[in-house]
Amino acid sequence: MAKVSKIKKQIGRREFLKAATVASAFVIVPRHVLGGPAHTPPSEKLNIAGIGVGGMGGGNLRQCENENIVALCDVDSNYAAKTIKRYPKAKLHKDYRVMFDKQKDFDAVVIATPDHTHAVITMAAMELGKHVYCQKPLTHTVYEARKIIEAARRYKVQTQMGNQGHSSEQIRLLKEWLADGAIGNVTQVYAWTDRPVGGDPWSDFAVRARPKDTPPVPESLDWDLWLGPVPYRPYHPEYHPMKWRAWLDFGTGALGDMGCHIIDPAFWALDLGAPETIQATSTHWRKEVSSETFPRASIVRYEFPARGNRPPVKLTWYDGRLLPPISDEMEKGRKIPGSGAFIIGDKGCMLHGSHGAGGLRIVPETKMREYKRPEKTIPRVNNSHEGDWLRACKEGKPASSSFEYGGALTEMVLLGMVAIRMKDQKLRWDAENLKFKNSDAANELLHIGYRDGWHL
Repeated sequence: MAKVSKIKKQIGRREFLKAATVASAFVIVPRHVLGGPAHTPPSEKLNIAGIGVGGMGGGNLRQCENENIVALCDVDSNYAAKTIKRYPKAKLHKDYRVMFDKQKDFDAVVIATPDHTHAVITMAAMELGKHVYCQKPLTHTVYEARKIIEAARRYKVQTQMGNQGHSSEQIRLLKEWLADGAIGNVTQVYAWTDRPVGGDPWSDFAVRARPKDTPPVPESLDWDLWLGPVPYRPYHPEYHPMKWRAWLDFGTGALGDMGCHIIDPAFWALDLGAPETIQATSTHWRKEVSSETFPRASIVRYEFPARGNRPPVKLTWYDGRLLPPISDEMEKGRKIPGSGAFIIGDKGCMLHGSHGAGGLRIVPETKMREYKRPEKTIPRVNNSHEGDWLRACKEGKPASSSFEYGGALTEMVLLGMVAIRMKDQKLRWDAENLKFKNSDAANELLHIGYRDGWHL
């Protein structure tokens, strides 16, 4: 592990120089020469590049098909084969750095690689003035999240994190109802997911150590590029393509995977911001396993301070099929979703599912039927989450989950991942200075040292 303070100093100097260079280019060179996207009229089609197109990236690109898909980049040509076939006119690349260097005709980038490469690719794209759509969680580490937020402000590109529920009707209703006082002052939130046990291909990794055998790397895969900035390890199918989420070096566990969906409604509607304390307990086992993978199940407790006239909030996260206390307001026999949240106020309770407050209800149902809904005051997104980002690229008005918001949500979620690794210790967070007040060991987990040749 590299100390955050040292990395911060090194990256700060590098970013200053790059920022100065990019700023000078934008001042001196007009858009039609640069081919940049900053002033693309709504009537023009954007040129889109996809990076990591074998899984979610393929689905993201399908939502962008009214634009021009001009470039595809994936380290595994077999895994990406269906998407490659779908866009035969797009130029193909394995290394995003080569694509950025050699292909100049795209305005915006869709990034859907594993978590551990989100930040380095996103930063490189923004430095070139490209608009960016990046899957959730926005980054692999807390430190990366803060640096990506700062870079998005600096480069003034249009951004969107892939927590698609943030563009939904339901999340806006939830915010309007809470503002209307539907359940009074909220002081408690319980959020949960059945992952990683709920049918995920990585659900059994909580009891495994790193594989010792070294099978050959498939011919279609550039393993070194797949690893990117993290320490080298031999290829194994236990990592790629679907099982990487379980491993500390690559993924962010169940909380990182689903927290940006499930906690999103409360985080936004209640303006939670940064927590004051975080504490976790989990099913950690043998040291050789817990130092490599995320637990099968965990409970993470966040405490948020008062915000203006709003009281403090305690938010508790459960995963691995652990469940919260069931609200007294719930009707007997009523089922709760596999992933969802209770939002509890002094006058009632709300229940919703995953991905932007799906299935939002006040409970019990008698209260829902009696509730007189307020007027809709929050602007609605009238197309897909990706479509909202495309609109932002053309109009200049930020998308619903821009990196300003999505980065802060990611930072909060990933603080929980640090707490899980610091099992049982109550951590006190200093958001302004990006450090824990009471644990040097936890501060070491805010970022990881990159391999030589990789940087933000």
